[in-house]
Amino acid sequence: MHAQSSPHTTTTTERGSFALARCSCGWAGPARRSRDRARTDAAEHARTNDDEATHRA
Repeated sequence: MHAQSSPHTTTTTERGSFALARCSCGWAGPARRSRDRARTDAAEHARTNDDEATHRA
């Protein structure tokens, strides 16, 4: 029973020809030329941190 929503809300932003993943917790991924890779970075960050929060509960 994990009813809480994730405190990690991720987005991707563009800066010139680069895409960056960012999170509401303050995390920022590396600049990527691939938007898809930036989205993957964000998803991995959210999944990793959701897993840690589940194990602590």
